[in-house]
Amino acid sequence: MTRHWILPALLVLSGAVVATGRAAEGDIGAAAALLLLFLALAAVNTPLVFPRSVSASEAQRRSAADGRPVVYWRPGCMYCLRLRIRLGRSARRLHWVNIWRDAEGAAAVRAVNDGNETVPTVFVAGRAHTNPGADWVREQLSPAA
Repeated sequence: MTRHWILPALLVLSGAVVATGRAAEGDIGAAAALLLLFLALAAVNTPLVFPRSVSASEAQRRSAADGRPVVYWRPGCMYCLRLRIRLGRSARRLHWVNIWRDAEGAAAVRAVNDGNETVPTVFVAGRAHTNPGADWVREQLSPAA
């Protein structure tokens, strides 16, 4: 198992344990609700929620060609998840780099964030923006940008 699946797996396991405990106490409704909650949390923390990641070099090449921003992210990051959800369908138009899978991407993020892997970090025209708002990122996708 790779580390990007650890958090979802732990959430499913924890949910099963908590739900089993509640069911053993006879509270089937609460057990089912808790299990669904944990499953939902696991689902949004899987790499499947994000558009397919590319390497940092590929993302930079594509961004130079089409002018679209590059988003550096990692699984389990709530700020990345919030950005992804708020972007909606617009997220598919961005170039996503998973820093846990790409050492070059992780190095690029550390270089602009004082040695920290602070994500999401969005590069637009070679300039880094750490944890920008979804509205701002969406504006960078507009034809006028």
